[in-house]
Amino acid sequence: MSVCYIIFSPSLNKFYTGITQEPVHIRIEKHNKHQYGAHRFTAKATDWELYLLLEAQSYSHARRMELKIKKMKSAKFIRDLKENLDLQSLLIQQTI
Repeated sequence: MSVCYIIFSPSLNKFYTGITQEPVHIRIEKHNKHQYGAHRFTAKATDWELYLLLEAQSYSHARRMELKIKKMKSAKFIRDLKENLDLQSLLIQQTI
């Protein structure tokens, strides 16, 4: 199963959006342990936690959702996305 996920770091007060086919808890653990390299954005913190998970129909669908969220460049959009199921549905439909 492919998913688009958003994690949040309280110490940085920042979001990170990514995609994966592996279990999300394992992915977050890897981010927190800096297994993607010390030069990556998520290496700036060790307190990443799951904020939002969006299931996708395919890996390419998850990628399109990720790119749309990143294109918005807005923490407000991400917060609205978590609170508004209609907005989540719209995002999923727009990126199929």
